Amino acid sequence: MPLTVASANGTHRFTVEIAATPAQQEYGLMNRQSLAPDHGMIFPFAQPTNATFWMKDTLIPLDLLFVRSDGTIANIAVNAQPMNLSLIPSVGPVTAVLELAGGRSGELGIRAGDKVSWPH
Repeated sequence: MPLTVASANGTHRFTVEIAATPAQQEYGLMNRQSLAPDHGMIFPFAQPTNATFWMKDTLIPLDLLFVRSDGTIANIAVNAQPMNLSLIPSVGPVTAVLELAGGRSGELGIRAGDKVSWPH
């Protein structure tokens, strides 16, 4: 599915998988050996929630972008460490989390407050 992030330096386009079911959200990007720079995974929630993620069985570093109901990025966890069981929280309620390859948000200049859009 196509997804865009509008930032101060332009619109960045990604192709993302949707982790829509509880089972898909639990598994996420676990056991993946790589993630292309223009790919990712979106975790949509039915209601705003204070989300927490971890990197259990995740083999690659990821950037986690916590997205509010209006599409703005609340906060970004950059280069989350593979296999780490520490909780990575959102700053306030969010309706989605976007996972990108580790460091990608910094490379593109994506920051909190930028706007994420996808068909949902």
